[in-house]
Amino acid sequence: MTGSAQWFARSIRWRLTLLYSALFVAAGALLLAFVYFLAAHSESGARTVTSVQGPGLSGGALDPADPGTPAATINAVAEILREGQLHDLLVEGAVALAVMALASLALGWLMAGRVLAPLRTMTAAARRISADNLHERLAVPGPDDELKAVADTFDDVLARLEGAFEAQRQFVANASHELRTPLTLQQTIVDVTLADPDARAPELRAALLRVRAAGQEQERLIEALLTLARSQRGLERRESVDLAAIVREHLPRSGPRVEARLESAPVLGDPQLVERLVVNLTENAVRHNLPAGEGGWVTVWTGTDAAGRAGLRIENSGPVIPADRAEGLFQPFRRLGPERVRSRDGLGLGLSIVAAVVAAHGGRVLARTRPRGGLVVEVGLPRCPGAPPATTMEPEVAAARRGC
Repeated sequence: MTGSAQWFARSIRWRLTLLYSALFVAAGALLLAFVYFLAAHSESGARTVTSVQGPGLSGGALDPADPGTPAATINAVAEILREGQLHDLLVEGAVALAVMALASLALGWLMAGRVLAPLRTMTAAARRISADNLHERLAVPGPDDELKAVADTFDDVLARLEGAFEAQRQFVANASHELRTPLTLQQTIVDVTLADPDARAPELRAALLRVRAAGQEQERLIEALLTLARSQRGLERRESVDLAAIVREHLPRSGPRVEARLESAPVLGDPQLVERLVVNLTENAVRHNLPAGEGGWVTVWTGTDAAGRAGLRIENSGPVIPADRAEGLFQPFRRLGPERVRSRDGLGLGLSIVAAVVAAHGGRVLARTRPRGGLVVEVGLPRCPGAPPATTMEPEVAAARRGC
């Protein structure tokens, strides 16, 4: 197949043109056949044959008004005239249909071009958009028809891609910074130790312990990053797990005063991710609390929330948090205090992992600040299908990880 033939085969404009022309020819042929049928089966009315020239006719002409003219002769002459007219109608209609078929090709080509013009504009605009200018949009004007709906949908996809790319860039930048800090610390400790030719065994041991601590911090950060990536990828398995049983296993044994009211809250999900969610929330509530001896506390509740979901609520005392910063705590590496400054208050991934785990399970998580200090985090996860109400479920049965 030649290049031009391949282009015609792939061109939707050419295919639309042929479709329009074929429909026109089919409709014209049906119209011609219908007219021919009506003409062929129409009742013949009164006809007046004024003169028919032909051999065998007396005087060279036939006068229907003459009483001596036979009826059979008159009918034969009328049938000859009728057949001639029908033949002329068929030939002239076929010629007209052929001419209009050619004209329909040109008209179909023009109409297909007008119909596809917005698509060409959208294609050209889409080709100009890349990862460097995802802020551009098609912004197709006009009425809310199918083509504009396609353009608006594409613009929505671009908006989501732009947000994802921006979040990815920010995450990579933050992760690079967080990983570079312990590496720099390790190298500094090693360089300082090597620069001292008189370093003794206790000093070398202390340097090795500091390097080991920095390595453990890197390990925790990498593990947290892997958990976050796994949560964002979605669920690989689903099992029945009770939030109350997991919370009971991971209640803080030391630190602030803990009050727990644990009712059964069965969830169908990934047990490891749900456990990580609980651990992160409980550790976060203990870590970001009042100093020892100042009456810090943590309250934990599990059960069924007002929307019928398996609920988990953790509330703690602690420093005052501006209300407008509560939602930002679910962003990776977001800490209270100066941005991008490492402290001993954690890696900055705890609540972001919680948000990713909740999203993977199709739930919701909310955080709100307390006016007197501290934070309230509420998690709602879809209940295990077919699970009995929390008030009728035995704790031992609820804690068992079994099919719903």
